[in-house]
Amino acid sequence: MPASADLDATDWRILRELQDDGRMTNVELSRRVGISAPPCLRRVKRLEDEGIIRSYRAMLNVPALGLSVVAFCFVGLKHQSEAELKEFAERTRGWPIVRAAWMVSGDSDFLLHCVAADIAGFQSFVIETLTSTPNVDTVRTALTIRQVKEEGLVPIQKDSRSA
Repeated sequence: MPASADLDATDWRILRELQDDGRMTNVELSRRVGISAPPCLRRVKRLEDEGIIRSYRAMLNVPALGLSVVAFCFVGLKHQSEAELKEFAERTRGWPIVRAAWMVSGDSDFLLHCVAADIAGFQSFVIETLTSTPNVDTVRTALTIRQVKEEGLVPIQKDSRSA
């Protein structure tokens, strides 16, 4: 995968390690990537300043929190003007049930990743909120059965400079 940022092999190792465990100390990170702590910290700070590392967050156990429904909604709009696409994208930011959203190509215009406490809550969102949203034409849903893989969002190979 071509990289738009100027990253060397050590930067890629730092990114891989932090994506796997963003809570490790700088000392542990430097040990894992094979450099001393001060230059490791400088590299991490540069990666943050350049916007390559955007944030750090905890990955929560959704079922343990009583959120048993994970679903995807495929949303088609009646009109796809730039203004209408932006308006729908902005609406998704105000829906707590929607945890991630993508504008997509193909039969749908948006893909929404939703998490709800129960099927009734998800159905209520779809029927009362999503389908009644201006410009929404079609909504198809897919309820998940079980998650079989969860990785960081960027594939970084262990022995490769650029994944």
